[in-house]
Amino acid sequence: MRLQWEDLPTATREAVETRTGPIYAAVTADKGLNSEIATTLDTRAGRIFVKGMNTDHPRVWTQNREATINPHVAPLAPRLLWRINDGTWDLLGFEYLNGRSADYRPHSDDLPLVAEAIITLSGVRAPGDLELKHIEQRLADYIDKPDDAELLRGETLLHTDWHPDNVLIVDNAARVVDWAWPTRGAAWIDAACWVVWLTSAGHTPAEAEQWAAKTPAWSTAPRRALDIFATAQKRLWAGIATDAPAVAWIQDLAAAAAQWAAYRRA
Repeated sequence: MRLQWEDLPTATREAVETRTGPIYAAVTADKGLNSEIATTLDTRAGRIFVKGMNTDHPRVWTQNREATINPHVAPLAPRLLWRINDGTWDLLGFEYLNGRSADYRPHSDDLPLVAEAIITLSGVRAPGDLELKHIEQRLADYIDKPDDAELLRGETLLHTDWHPDNVLIVDNAARVVDWAWPTRGAAWIDAACWVVWLTSAGHTPAEAEQWAAKTPAWSTAPRRALDIFATAQKRLWAGIATDAPAVAWIQDLAAAAAQWAAYRRA
């Protein structure tokens, strides 16, 4: 359940005010799935976006992951301004982005901006001192052979979750938010993840791959690697869809992933 700002303990809210000054208003985000609290605060210093979890939450580790990765992905991502952990709540305060979710539909003016963001990210090497999962580990259950998994291996820093709500269009540029799942892998994989979302938004798989091909890293992907990745995405989203039969966008993603895998087989 997404909590309201007023649901936080008084001591926690007062700890935030030591960083922000007086808080005049709080608006809870209506998008996003990963955080218990996600709120835009109007403060004396301006707007700040705050996200966080109770320290007992089973995914609270993602807070540390997002805080640690931030210096490596800003300014593509909003800058982390502060972190507060009072023993009960773990909160991250980010630069506020006055933007809107990206539009992935055919002919959208946002598509070149998203491609540029993927190009930028494909040039970021995963920091060697951070413990990040490799993409072949994350997809191990969906790949038949260890040798096939090796085709996805790489040292590029990947986002992997190209939900349009994670891509904000701000001042004619795409900014990428929600870095709870950064991953190591081949430089072309974020573009390949985008193919599924584009297909779900109304592109044919061929059209979606044409957009992915605008990122130089796409040309480095062996044909077999793309086939393997498309099949893994089909299996991944099919499992997610089975667990969420009433969630329309997940069902759409599963259908899109199956469509892309069939296109690759053909």
